[in-house]
Amino acid sequence: MTQWDVFSSRPLEGNSLAVILDARGLTDAEMQALAKEMNLSETTFILPRDAATEREQGIRVRIFTVREELPFAGHPTLGTAFAIRGRGDAKKTSVKKVVLELNAGKVPVHFEDNAGEPAFGEMTQIDPTFIMQHDREAVARATGLRPQDFDDSLPIQTISTGIAHTVTPLKSLAVMQNLHIDLNRAAEYLAQTAGRFFYFVTRETVDPEARLHARMLFYNGEDPATGSAAGCSAAWMVAHGVAKPDERVLIEQGVEMNRPSRIFVRASHSDNRVVNVRVGGHSVEIMRGEVYL
Repeated sequence: MTQWDVFSSRPLEGNSLAVILDARGLTDAEMQALAKEMNLSETTFILPRDAATEREQGIRVRIFTVREELPFAGHPTLGTAFAIRGRGDAKKTSVKKVVLELNAGKVPVHFEDNAGEPAFGEMTQIDPTFIMQHDREAVARATGLRPQDFDDSLPIQTISTGIAHTVTPLKSLAVMQNLHIDLNRAAEYLAQTAGRFFYFVTRETVDPEARLHARMLFYNGEDPATGSAAGCSAAWMVAHGVAKPDERVLIEQGVEMNRPSRIFVRASHSDNRVVNVRVGGHSVEIMRGEVYL
């Protein structure tokens, strides 16, 4: 197994990911138990197949949190693609594309290599589905926030690019930095409205280069970087004029945890639809080891 810090080019920043490089022979229960043992936001399990199948269908990967299997998640997809690209062999860094077959479908990751810079990977997520917009008063009751904490110039909206996130704009960095929510009530509300997690964003940022400052609180604490939610936010930004079509913009996350993450996103607009959602960043390997069962 290897461990990666994803959405960062620096060790000990970004979102940590454990990658089990060959999970053949593991049961579902063992995968779930290993993810709980790792106690990271997610752990991925690669299930190698013959070369012809992998060329046609992609490399089979399953993603687990400490509690459940997910159909898709962003930082595990990006980090696993980096792990597959390297496989401990520097020559394989010439690979420009890795395709993963996830439960949600095939997700390609393209790599950019520029002299003197760390490799950059960018996944193309499933085209977004705009599920619903929310009443601020209802979301305030569900989260324990005040109605005046929200940015009333932008909608609260549930969007999916493989997993549904409710993009929730707040009015200021101060509100974000003091964010506390009732996770039980929030989960009940989300279960009734087709969302999996709230993704809180604000246009006030720490880094002036960033377009959004983001936080994601869930049952395992706080997520330092949420690539799936960033993809939903890319679609949301283009749909509501926060970013221009195909403009690559930066989302900063994990700042409050001292695990700063840099997530680069963009999306296209075609035939009155948001399409071609792309989420990218760097990843750095920090650990290798063996698992004994």
